[in-house]
Order: sequence, then C-alpha cells, then structure tokens
Amino acid sequence: MTKQDDSTNISRRSILKAGAVMTAGAFGSLAMGGVWAAGSDKPEKEEVKIGFIPLTDCASVVMASVLGFDKKYGVKIIPTKEASWAGVRDKLVNGELDMAHVLYGLVYGVHLGVSGPKKDMAVLMNLNHNGQAITLSKKLADKGAVDGPSLAKVMANEKREYTFAQTFPTGTHAMWLYYWLASAGIDPFKDAKAITVPPPQMVANMRVGNMDGFCVGEPWGHRAIMDGIGITAATTQDIWKDHPEKVLGTTADFVDKHPNTARAVMMAIIEAGKWIDAGLQNKLKMAETVAQKSYVNTSVDAINQRILGRYQNGLGKTWDDPNHMKFFNDGQVNFPYLSDGMWFLTQHKRWGLIKDHPDYLAVAKQINKVDLYKEAASAMKVSIPKDVMRTSKMIDGVVWDGKNPAKYADGFKIKA
Repeated sequence: MTKQDDSTNISRRSILKAGAVMTAGAFGSLAMGGVWAAGSDKPEKEEVKIGFIPLTDCASVVMASVLGFDKKYGVKIIPTKEASWAGVRDKLVNGELDMAHVLYGLVYGVHLGVSGPKKDMAVLMNLNHNGQAITLSKKLADKGAVDGPSLAKVMANEKREYTFAQTFPTGTHAMWLYYWLASAGIDPFKDAKAITVPPPQMVANMRVGNMDGFCVGEPWGHRAIMDGIGITAATTQDIWKDHPEKVLGTTADFVDKHPNTARAVMMAIIEAGKWIDAGLQNKLKMAETVAQKSYVNTSVDAINQRILGRYQNGLGKTWDDPNHMKFFNDGQVNFPYLSDGMWFLTQHKRWGLIKDHPDYLAVAKQINKVDLYKEAASAMKVSIPKDVMRTSKMIDGVVWDGKNPAKYADGFKIKA
C-alpha cells in the first residue's frame, strides 16, 4: 500500500482489511505523520526482547511494556534483565537480544571493535538525560575528600593506590568518571587504578573496601548514601548539563531487516518517556514499578527522591536539582544528536581506547539512525531539533560543538 497523506480517507474497515495490528487511533497518527500506511508499516517482528540493566534509567523501556504502549504500536516488548554490560554487549552481537537499554559509548565501542567483538551497530534514540553520580567512600569523605579539588588534595597528601570503578571500559560512566577526575587535575590512569564493576554490585564492593569511588547510574549512588558507605561528590549533570546517557541500541542488521519494528518500539518508548515526565504521580508510579524484584530490586525510597530532583550528598547537604533524570523533556531527550555520539569517540581517543582519529562524523552518521527517529517522532507530533549537532559547556569550561573533533580530542592537558 502507498503512503497516505490524509488519514481521513482511510476507513476503519480498510484498516481492518489491511490487517493492521494497531488501534485506529494509533494508525491515524501514523498516517497523519506521513509514515507508512496500514499493511506496509506492520512490524516485521512483533515480539521484541529488550535487555536492560537494573538501573532507574531502564524505566521507559519497562513502562512501555507495563502500561501497554507497545501493544498500541503493534509490538510486544519483553524486558530482559541482564547482569552486566558485557553480557548485554554479547547478547546484542549474537542476536539473543533484539535491542537493549545500553550505554551510549558501548554501542560506539562495539561498532569500532573496542572492548569486545566488532559489529555494525545502531543507536535508535536516547532514553534519558542526566541522573548518574560519582560516589566517594565515606572513609575518603572523613579525610576531607568531598569533591574534585579536595579529592586531589587528599590523594596528594596520602600516597597510596586509589581505585575507582566504572561500569564498562567505553561506556558513559567511565567517560564521566575520567573527565571529572581529570578536571580536578587527577590522571585517572597514572594517579589511580580504574576497574570495571557491574552497576548492581557497586555498593557491595564499596562496602568491603574494593574501591575508593565509583560512577554509576541511579539508584546506586543514592543507595550508597542510604547505607552510610558513600557520599555524592558530583552528579553527572554537573559535568555536562543534559548529557546523553542510555540509548536504545541494536545491531545495524536488525534495523535493516526490521525497520517497522524499530520504529514501533521507538514510538512506544517515546510515549512511555513522555508519560514518566508528565508529573509527580507518574514518576512515583514508575518508581514503585521499577523498584520491584524483576527490575531494579531495591526500595522505592532509593529511586523516588532523585527522579524528582531531590538530592542529598550524604554529608547533610540537600538541594533541588532542576537537571535531574529526564526521559522526554518535549522530545529534547530522545533525539540522537550526531555530536553526542562523536563526543564519546573523542573521549575514547583521549584515553587511548582507539589509537587513531576516526572519521568522527561519518561514524556517527553510520550509527545514529536520525532519519528513522524523525519518522517516529513526526508520526507522534513530537518536536524535532533543527540541527543534528548541539553545543554544550563541560565542567572544566571547555565547549563541545562537534565542529573540530580531532582538535578537541587532542586539546586536553590530561590524556593517555
């Protein structure tokens, strides 16, 4: 069937005759958005296994399934709980998972063959902005290390091996941790030891003294405070306001074979993110849901404060942060900016994870499925940024705009 310009020309009978699995209302929004008409837009694969790690920011994937937004767009999302990012990587590559709630930088690393097998990958959309944190141990805090500069002072005065944990070598948490340490004059590799620990194991490892600090997604930063073993030295939105975080990732093969499925899943997750961001009651309902054993497996209290922007650092300071974790924010969260993907590549180069400068823009264009995202967002009447690049100012005052990535990557004082 051909594209339809006017959904009013399509009767309910013709929709049924075409075998559309969507509701008439959902179909109408598709047709009005100029996406494919009934029959030709039917998802190629209706059951979609989406891997996730127990973190608050898996919420839009989970809620798309729990609230039935997936069914509205003709797919069934099956959230699959995974133990580590390495496991997510392997299952994506071998096809055990169709898609995943996954670290932005992990997708780029796999595409380039860094920290695992090489396979062409795809970023369909951003899942969230902000909402991660850098935690320092209570023992370090007791010695005066409560932020970057004071940590550098303590480390200079007390010479020993310092260990900091991230969640995956090319992932977001590794990049936030290294960037933050370097902004305080600490070389994350020469002055410290970096280790990889799965998110749900961070708090337990700090409890037994395996690390001095870690960077991870919520609720594990707040959990460390609740358990009295750590303090929040920085939030990741302090490092980069409205930074990209988890993405909906898959292989390029999957998108090529199942473009309608990919689009339908994106629409369901966009709607779920919009629902989460819509108000207090929705956020609390989300917290109650993802706290359950089958998802994050923690107390609701560990989740619900920071998703509302209510922060405490574990040392008596409390504040309301307007730049807390967001899942939609009028579509600003979900757009897969090319400059965001390029930034991770600049940091991979900075820290020696890749030896030579890649063609930053070309790689981002290969991975980030901007056109597919625009189709999904247009069908839902979600606002789409005019530019595929954006400008951001980091914690150290350096501005990233994607215009000269090689110069940017080489311009840091502290690097591999």
